[in-house]
Amino acid sequence: MSATVVGTVLSRSEWESRAEAHRARVAPQLARVIERRARGEKHPVEDFLFHYYNLRPSHLEQWHPGVGIVLEDAESRASLPFQRRVARGMTVDVEAFLAKRGATAREAGRLLAASSAATPRFGCFGMHEWAMVYRLSPGETRHPYLKLRFPPEKVAAIVEEVGCRCSHFDAFRFFTPPAKPLNLLTPTRERQAELDQPGCLHVNMDLYKWAGKLLPAVDSELLFDTFLLAREIREVDMAASAYDMRHWGLEPVRVETAEGRAQYAALQRGFAAKAAPLRARLLSVVERIEGGRVADGMQPAGMSRA
Repeated sequence: MSATVVGTVLSRSEWESRAEAHRARVAPQLARVIERRARGEKHPVEDFLFHYYNLRPSHLEQWHPGVGIVLEDAESRASLPFQRRVARGMTVDVEAFLAKRGATAREAGRLLAASSAATPRFGCFGMHEWAMVYRLSPGETRHPYLKLRFPPEKVAAIVEEVGCRCSHFDAFRFFTPPAKPLNLLTPTRERQAELDQPGCLHVNMDLYKWAGKLLPAVDSELLFDTFLLAREIREVDMAASAYDMRHWGLEPVRVETAEGRAQYAALQRGFAAKAAPLRARLLSVVERIEGGRVADGMQPAGMSRA
């Protein structure tokens, strides 16, 4: 049996109160999302958060205490994924979690640590979204229901004038073929740990991705914190794009101008500052589950504590 440290034990009243507080926080934030999805309405910010990241509103609504927390009188949670009965109640089954998601946890830890240590850069000016529509007609874009702010020829001229400095592979891979040679870097999946940096909007949105992939070892409060940041970033990501987002209440960040580029860089700095503590919290979760330093979670029911 591996060594453990004492974790937090929550009484039923305590954990039910936390779960209810979480639902009360999440429900009003997701009400419009759920209504739109029921009507089949597209939304360029919400669709990205729930389609690209492959999470559902129900994942955000469901409360999980996270790794190292034991819930007393919580037999009703036994059917949830990666749960284990222990002497004091229910907790995350770290062994089962690592058996199925160990590779994901290691990859999350590797990329989170690398981006945490990297020097932030703020000079891309959001041209990745422009490069995704470079030399395309409006009907050929990834979001054909969205209008472009400029004719395709003008979009291309802006891309060529401002230049492309994208360092994130999961943005670069959506560049149009003629746009890729314009980028100063050639990001690949293999170089992701080398190139990801905390000034990148997509790297900071990906905190939400990793939190989702690490459920239920990640507590639901942290998951929702990363969601709120990702939503705020995605709004700027689209407002700074070549698309006209005013129908969705987003005024353009006019990165085609010097003033707009300065505004974008300032927003990047703000997001980097907001993302840093969330990244640290996610890294702490990875370290705990990989190190096995979880009280009671490795301790079968009926065994006394060390």
